[in-house]
Parts: sequence; structure tokens; C-alpha cells
Amino acid sequence: MPPLDRRAPAGLPEWDRCAVMGVVNVTPDSFSDGGRWFHTAAAVRRGLDLVERGADLVDVGGESTRPGASRIGEDEELRRVIPVVRRLAAENVIVSVDTMRASVAAAAVEGGAAMVNDVSGGLADPGMIPAVAAAEVPFVVMHWRGHLHGDNIEGRYDDVVTEVVDELQGRVDAALVGGIAPDRIIVDPGIGFSKDADHDRALLAHTNRLHALRRPILIAASRKRFLGRILAAPDSAPPPPRERDAATVAVSALAASAGAWAVRVHNVRATADAVRVARALERA
Repeated sequence: MPPLDRRAPAGLPEWDRCAVMGVVNVTPDSFSDGGRWFHTAAAVRRGLDLVERGADLVDVGGESTRPGASRIGEDEELRRVIPVVRRLAAENVIVSVDTMRASVAAAAVEGGAAMVNDVSGGLADPGMIPAVAAAEVPFVVMHWRGHLHGDNIEGRYDDVVTEVVDELQGRVDAALVGGIAPDRIIVDPGIGFSKDADHDRALLAHTNRLHALRRPILIAASRKRFLGRILAAPDSAPPPPRERDAATVAVSALAASAGAWAVRVHNVRATADAVRVARALERA
């Protein structure tokens, strides 16, 4: 098998393996950590700790995107996110900002963020693609079919892998037309977003199909619902998010072996080990 192409997007370092992105949720209602890092000082400490544990970059977000979450106002998102971005960037942390708002993306880049991660792929805010193009930073285009309310929580697909690849191609094309450089676009299949557990499993089993998009691939499966379904014993409730870390490590190793550019995780240390093992076996 030829070597997998994991070239980093322009503007980010090259890692000779799958990169590890740590998650800092500056929210009171995250599905995975329930507000543990809501205050600025706690969020900064968390980001620095993730780097110490092996994160290559840190994704800072101020708005929960869990199913049923209500949107917050622009001013509140800026208040939560920008001080954390600035302080982490001042410590030479490579920061990604997780936002669907162009104004937050622009302010975060001005504050030192090196990348924009938009779970809507530029659909939630028509100003996002122009803002990222002007900022000249990498842009994560995630597969998205709307905010997670009602019927959008579990979308309908005839062939989930083909449809996700095709819809991602449409968002890549929109980013290119909007002026984002081809070597700055990253794709994310949107695990858990308008997808049920079967859809998520199918997408991860066919990560290789995403290489047809010819972009770096980000896999963000950490602690998500489909893992709880896999781990649940018959007739019992799924384990809570923080008890899904070992399963997340398994997904990270598989994603790395399938050629993902990066994995986005909450618990960094074990995944940092897993991607290095995957790379060593690939070399062998």
C-alpha cells in the first residue's frame, strides 16, 4: 500500500503522523464535560494541560452544538472565547476556534487563532467563508444539515457515505469559490450531526472514501452517542460520555490508520499514544 498523504493544511506544522486536537469547551452545557472549563482561567489551564498531555493543537469553542442546545448570542460567544484564545496563543499554543459565526472567527484569528473549525461548513453564517478567506487561515468544512433540533437530530440517507462525500464536495466547492485557498481546506464527515449510530459507524468504516475529496481529513468522534450505543450491554443504558474514552482511543487509532490528518478528542494522552502506534505499524 502506498504511504498515506497526511500533508497539513497551509499555515500549520507538518506532523509525521495523525495530529491530535484537544477540545476546550468554554460552555456551561457541553454534552461531554458539563461546564468544567466554563470560566476563562479554567479553560486556559485546560488548554495548557492538553498540550502537556500530547495535544498538537487545541480547539476552543464557546457554543454547545449538542442535540437540542439553544444558540447563544454573539456577544456572549465572543466573551467566552476570545480571552481564552488570546491567552493560549500567547503561550504559543496552536489554537483552532470552533464557531459558526464569522465575527467570532475573525476576532479569534486577530487574537491569535491559527485555524477556524465551523461545524456548519459555512452554512450557518454567509459571512463565514469570506471572513476565513480574508484571514488566510485553514478552514474545517464539516458535513452539516442544520442545527440539531427535531428531525435534524437523526437525518435520513439512502447511502450515507456517498451522500456525505457529495455534500462535502459541495461545501469544498463553495469555499473555493469564496476565495479560500485549496491548500487551506480540511474536511470533517460530521460524526453525530444529523446521523444515527448506524450512519456514524458506516462513515468511520469508510473513511478511505473521504480521500476522494483530496483534502486533509479531521475525525471528531470523541465520546459521541454511537460509542455509547456500541458499549451498552443489551437492555441497558449507554455509559455516560466520560466513560467512552477507551472507545474513543480505538476510533482514533483506526482513523489514523485510515489516513486521517487529525482526530479531535477530549482525553488526549491515550489518543496521542494510539496515533503514534498506528504510525509505527504503518512504517513496519
